[in-house]
Formats: sequence, C-alpha cells, structure tokens
Amino acid sequence: MPENLSLKHKIALGIIPRIGDINARKLVSHLGSVEAVFSESYRNLIRIPGIGSELAKSITERSYLEKAEKEALHVTKNNIRTYFYLDDDYPGRLRQCEDSPVVFFLKGRCDLDSPKILSVVGTRNSSSRGREICNRIIEDLAEHFPDLIIVSGLAYGIDITSHKAALGNNLQTVAILGHGLDTVYPSVHRPVAEKIVKNGGLISDFLSDALPERNNFIKRNRIIAGISDATLIIESGKKGGALITADIAGSYNRDVLAVPGRPGDQWSAGCNSLIKYNRAALVESAEDVEYFLNWQYEKSTGSRQKKLFPELDETEKSIYDLLSAESELSIDSICRSLNIPVFKLSAILLQMELKGLVKNCPGNIYRIAL
Repeated sequence: MPENLSLKHKIALGIIPRIGDINARKLVSHLGSVEAVFSESYRNLIRIPGIGSELAKSITERSYLEKAEKEALHVTKNNIRTYFYLDDDYPGRLRQCEDSPVVFFLKGRCDLDSPKILSVVGTRNSSSRGREICNRIIEDLAEHFPDLIIVSGLAYGIDITSHKAALGNNLQTVAILGHGLDTVYPSVHRPVAEKIVKNGGLISDFLSDALPERNNFIKRNRIIAGISDATLIIESGKKGGALITADIAGSYNRDVLAVPGRPGDQWSAGCNSLIKYNRAALVESAEDVEYFLNWQYEKSTGSRQKKLFPELDETEKSIYDLLSAESELSIDSICRSLNIPVFKLSAILLQMELKGLVKNCPGNIYRIAL
C-alpha cells in the first residue's frame, strides 16, 4: 500500500467523531489493521464490543477521510513528523498510557525517547517567586543533565517560563499544544515557539487547522503527563490545568512533584494540597528532583562553566549597562532612555531573556538576571 494512503488512514483513525483513543485501539485490534477499519461493513462494526450503532455509522460514512487525506499531504509537505501508536518510533513512555493519542504530530526535531524528560507546569498567574524557582531548578538541572528535555504547554506563567529557562540553558524543550500546528496560542509566544522548533519541538494531536478551544487544552494534558518521567507543579490554585495534569500523571503511575508555598497563598493552594494528601513529593530544589527521580550524574572538575557574559551587540550592551545602573526599569523607561522603538526593544529584551541576562517581572519591569 502506498505510504500516503497508509498515512491517511492513520490520521483518519484519530479523528473519527466520538471514537476516542481507547476505542480506536480496540477497533484495530479486532480487525487486524488500521486499513481494515475503513473497509468493514456497518453490520460487522456494530458487533464489535464498545462500538455501538452511532459510532459504526460515523465510521462507515467516511466523510472525514477527505480531511485526513488533506492533512496527510499537509504534514508531508511541511516536514511535520507523524507518530502512530503502532509504529516503532512511537514514544515508549506514551505507549504505556492506554489513552495516549493514536496519532500525533511533531514540528521540530527531538528524541521523544530521550533518557530524561521532565514536564513543568503551573498557574498562568505566576508570581515572581514562582518564576524564580522555576528558572533556578531548570538552570541547576541543566548543569547536571545537558540532555534533559523540558516539556510544558506554552501558556502564560509557569509554562512559558519553563520553556524560556530551558532555551536559555541550552536544553531542548517541547510544547504540547491545545490546537493545530498552524496556530500559536497565545500569539505573543510565537517568537518563543519558533525557537522551540529549532531546539525541541511543538506537539499536537489535533489537525493542523484546529483552533484553540477550552476542551482541547484539557485533552492535551494527558500528553504532558504521559510523555515524561515526572510532572513538576510550580504554583497552582485550588483548581486548574496543572492539577488535572497532576491527576493524570498519578493515574499513569508517574512521579508528581510540587513546590510548596505559604499557607493561605492563593497560587500555592494547589501545590500545598497535593503535598498534604501525599499526591506529590515536596520539591524545593533541583537536588530534590534528582533525589526523587533517582537521577545520577558524574561530578567532574571539568563540568560546564556557566558563561556569565555572552557576547553582546551594541544595543544589548547599552540595555544591560542601563539596567545595571538603575536596578530595574519599565519597558517604557528603557524606550525613552535609549530611544529604541518599543516593537524593536521587545524583541531584543526577549533575546536577552533567553540568554539569561535579564528577567521580565510583573508590570513589564525588567532587571538584570545575573
């Protein structure tokens, strides 16, 4: 069978209305191949356990096969990698999860079976303390494990902080999206997403043109939980996506780690609850992560030396010198002081943040990070 035809059927299996990942697997197991699913009669389909009349009708209508064929051409043309659950290269950690996606897509280059993968998630309303803890833990882990991959969801707060921290410390990072690969949400994170593609990847189990929807983000959390060795929660309210991810990770028998916060702190309530009821291990540092995951590293006098002052161009140096003299400034103040247009300054500050030179604090306030 031609490769494109096979790819079309793999994609189609993942988008049959209301089928779900578990029932999709049952179908293939019962019929012997993914192609057989689309040649079976309605009469035979309804006899398969778990496949009722409505689902059998959806399968035999086959109207979505046109969508799958269009998607197959799109991903092939754009060098987007497709992972199908029966293929040899399907990530081993996800293979262990019964409801992992039957098919998903990767834009970028990344070994999803890398020896060490850590998911880092948390509230979108992160505090400066939460972001500092996130940066410090990832920076320290990078010193010991340069092959570590950091996974998160590209959202505001802890998610984007973890991606930036990984990139700033030369780690690969993977963003799991709640929409198709043709979209970046929120759009303000597009520059970071473009860097992730070059040093990690973007993953989605939705068709390329799928738009952001609330339920999509809940659904994608199972990939965040399943693709890694453990999930680290840094700041979370009593409810939210981070806690959903923690619950899913626990159901997969994966380690859940949480950073504690002050009693009564709104954005520490979720983490404190996880720890209180023994649903997560208490983590305060990279050493704690290494301890709970039993990650060993070789201590060496020749260990990587942090480069305190990366090579700066003239504009970056002027910004760095200004912030060194003033402690911290708003982006508007930097614009006025250096006469740099705000659109240009925003891009430069993002580059400096990824290099680990400056920190973006609440209110668009910037200060030296070193």
